[in-house]
Amino acid sequence: MTEQLTTPADTVRSGPPARPGLAELVARIRPHARGQAAPHTIAEQVAAVLAETEPDADLLTVAERAGSPDGYTRHTLHTEAAFSVSAVVWRPGQVTEIHDHLVWCSFKVLQGAETETLYDIDGDRLAEIGERHRPAGSVSAAAPPDDIHRVRNTSETVAITLHVYGADLSNGTSVRRVYEQRHDR
Repeated sequence: MTEQLTTPADTVRSGPPARPGLAELVARIRPHARGQAAPHTIAEQVAAVLAETEPDADLLTVAERAGSPDGYTRHTLHTEAAFSVSAVVWRPGQVTEIHDHLVWCSFKVLQGAETETLYDIDGDRLAEIGERHRPAGSVSAAAPPDDIHRVRNTSETVAITLHVYGADLSNGTSVRRVYEQRHDR
């Protein structure tokens, strides 16, 4: 069923929004995501596709690109058994919890910048092991178990990132675990 909405300007829109370039991107990702390679290898292959195809923020509507003052927002753009494609919109200063993932992930910064803080388990505590600043155009890949991190928008503008996860996330999340950072006194 297609829902029709009337906007204040009396224009009618039906169906999902146009996603310029999404079908081509999905077609390029599909053979890698369905492959039998190790998760780290698949993540790197999909990251290469993101770098080559150069998707941009026009995958989202103007309203979606605005984000929310309540926290970063995720827009699911495509799901199938082997992978999901989502866009995340971050207003300045918005941040995730420290977490890791169930599956491989590849992502590209489409707009703005983000900083990823990396962590590892040191005995019974979480230890910060590094930080990566990623400006627009940056591409990255990760796979469990080496993917404990926190991500935040460190730019003064809205940041948009495009994520490809190695599972159908239409009814769930890629987050395996959320970590508390304990501070020793």
